[in-house]
Amino acid sequence: MSSLDRSFNTRTRDRRDRIAEGDAEHRPAAPDSEAPPPDVATPPAKISVTRLNAYFHGYHAIHDITLDIPDGHVTAVIGPSGCGKSTFLRCLNRMHEQVPGATAKGSVMIDGVNIYDRAVDPVRLRRRVGMVFQKPNPFPTMSIRENVLAGHKLNGISVKDPTGLVEKCLRQVALWDEVKDKLDQSGLSLSGGQQQRLCIARVLAVEPEVILLDEPCSALDPIATARIEELIEELKQRYTCVLVTHNMQQAARCSDYTAFFYMGDLVEFDRTDTIFTNPKESKTEDYVTGKFG
Repeated sequence: MSSLDRSFNTRTRDRRDRIAEGDAEHRPAAPDSEAPPPDVATPPAKISVTRLNAYFHGYHAIHDITLDIPDGHVTAVIGPSGCGKSTFLRCLNRMHEQVPGATAKGSVMIDGVNIYDRAVDPVRLRRRVGMVFQKPNPFPTMSIRENVLAGHKLNGISVKDPTGLVEKCLRQVALWDEVKDKLDQSGLSLSGGQQQRLCIARVLAVEPEVILLDEPCSALDPIATARIEELIEELKQRYTCVLVTHNMQQAARCSDYTAFFYMGDLVEFDRTDTIFTNPKESKTEDYVTGKFG
């Protein structure tokens, strides 16, 4: 077991215990208190990014990004097309380096371990930091059941109770009742929204710590989008989520914190309500009010 795995496992138990107990530190003030509530402290960071730079064949895509992503919350990443949102997201589980000619420099610490350390196995890392892509991508030659179990199969991990795991994960994404009688049909037989929930179930099956969502609703209709947004709200009870979206209304609905990127730079990061109602930077205000983008 790697140092990253050991750190994840220990901190997973601690964090889920805190969430189950309500974690008094993050509870709001009692409603009968007449005193104004104090400023809400930023929760502990799950991911600490320091001076992160990413390149494609020499093109400098993101510049010196330093950012703490809070544990057990949804952080949205917004900004105009080409600003580096998806590049930043892919650097958080080293998917970026799979692109020919792509490199990254800087530090990404998850639970105190730098994921760019040479001792960190990228395959193990991506089980811990799962990703949901813009376009639903169930494996075309696999059944619904096999898609849920694909992460285990592809990594040679045995499952004691595969039937139970499939049901558990499909229930978590509110898909079980819709597919329980056709688990052996192709994943491609499902609608676009169902396929995306199947892909999320596939991520959940390997028990990640962090879920990265790269514009997961951009190819979906409004009804399917609403289902995914409801699911994101449920996921943050157990996972740290980072959501890249071009839809500012979606960021406002789904996230607790928001980072605004522009031309490869992190312009501003704050609680989502602050970003959308009282941003500190004029460029952020111009973007969220629709003056450009």
